[in-house]
Order: sequence, then C-alpha cells, then structure tokens
Amino acid sequence: VALVLASKTERAVLLTCDSGQYTNGGECCLECPPGEGVVKKCGATQTVCAQCLDETFSENYSHTEQCRPCTQCTGLMRLETPCTDSNDAVCVCNYNFFFDTISGRCEPCTVCPVGQGVFAHCEHNHDTVCEECVDDTFSDRESSLEPCLPCAICDDETEIQLALCSPTPLPGGETTTSSAGSPRFLGHGLNENLIPIYCSILAAVVVGLVAYIVFKRWNSCKQNKQAANNRAATNNQMVTPEGEKLHSDSGISVDSQSLQEQQQQQQQQQQQVRVDGDPQSDSPPPEV
Repeated sequence: VALVLASKTERAVLLTCDSGQYTNGGECCLECPPGEGVVKKCGATQTVCAQCLDETFSENYSHTEQCRPCTQCTGLMRLETPCTDSNDAVCVCNYNFFFDTISGRCEPCTVCPVGQGVFAHCEHNHDTVCEECVDDTFSDRESSLEPCLPCAICDDETEIQLALCSPTPLPGGETTTSSAGSPRFLGHGLNENLIPIYCSILAAVVVGLVAYIVFKRWNSCKQNKQAANNRAATNNQMVTPEGEKLHSDSGISVDSQSLQEQQQQQQQQQQQVRVDGDPQSDSPPPEV
C-alpha cells in the first residue's frame, strides 16, 4: 500500500497541477471553467461544477470560486454591457456625466464657456475638453457640444460688414454673430436674389389658377351633356295618347289620331246628305 501511495505522489509531482491543490487520493483538483461555479470543493472527492444561472456569473478558471450575482446598475449609472454566465454586467455613467476617478462617482460634464469651444466631447470615462477660440473662430454661447465656429466672410460686392468677428460677444450685450453663427450683415443683393423666387411662386400660382378654370369648364360641359342625354332618354320613354300606334291584323300601323279625324269627317258628310234629302241617307256608312 505504501508503494502505491508513493507512486501516486511521484506522478502528482511530475505532472503540472493548475489548481495547485490535490485530493486526498493525490489527484490534482479540477478547475471549473468560466460560466460554471464550484458546487462542491475538492478534497475527499474531485471538484464538482455547475452552470451559472439566474443572473449569476463566473469569469475565471477556479477550483474554489462559486457563481456570483451580476452587478445591478443604479443611480447615475447605466448599463453598457449586459451580464452573461461568464462575464459581469458593465455599468457606466449616464449621458452628460463622467466617472471622476478622484471622487469615485459620476460628475456632470463641464460646459465650455463663451469664447471657448469643445475640443473633445464628454464621455463616460472623461470630462469635456475645451479650447480657446482663435484664428477667426468664435463661440457666442455656453455649450458642451459645439466647437469653435469659423467666422463668416462677407462678399465685397453684395454685402457690407457691420461688425468684426471676435471670439466672444461685444460689451453691452451686442454680439458679432447672429443665431446661425455668422456675422450680421446687410446684403445689397438680397432683393435681387429673391426676385427669381418670387417669379417662380407667381408662375406656379398662375398655372394653378388656369388649371382650376379649365377643370371647372370641362366639368360643367360634362354635366350639361349628361343632363341633356338624361332628358332625351326620358322623352323617349314617355308614351302619350297622341303618339300611340295601333297595330292591325295585317301588320299595318295606323295613327289613332288620324283614324279619329277620318271618322269625324265621314259623320259630317252623312249629316249634310240627310239635310239635302238624299235618298241614300239611310244607307250604312261605307266601310273603312
């Protein structure tokens, strides 16, 4: 037995053991990989590992480390990288804040004053870096985002420069720049530049009016034509006693009004014959 134990110890010394710890039987203790934690430590038996679940993680090879709970981002911190079974969550300072290594907490980003522009924007790990506005640049407002803006150059032919560009506003509240960031100026050619725009707008209005008038005329003609067609169709469908046709057995059509007029003429002739004493007055009327 002693020889068997000695041989195991010799093999353990000769083989590299990453954990540096052995079981009671002389075996090198196994390490749990990232994503798994130690459930039962190495000793009488070998190391027992299990997967990290339920917002827990293990990021190292270890024969002693258990799964740890993930970090929760609170306060001025925001989540940058979510937690996994092998990596903890990464929290950084909220936007417009940076982590100050001196105070050890999130601090508000610096706002560059008037006359200075942003050289480097504020990030979660460093503050805003400002620079003085020089070489025909300016900044007329406090900002943590805008850099120094270049001064506008006036056109000698169409513009007059009313004030020189300076890095900061003039004393007395008068600034050298407009809200758009360019020096205020009076342009002599402004009206000339607007004439084509006005002409284009006027032409569009005229074309629109002409198109509207043409459409109204076309629509009116269409409605009148449709109404005339409707009246003609109605007249064709109407039947009057004067226009009624009688059809005889032989297929000859006779106008009823003309037949009535012929009968009245025959009756008048018979009455005249009776008055004159014609012996044929009692004879029946001729057949028609």
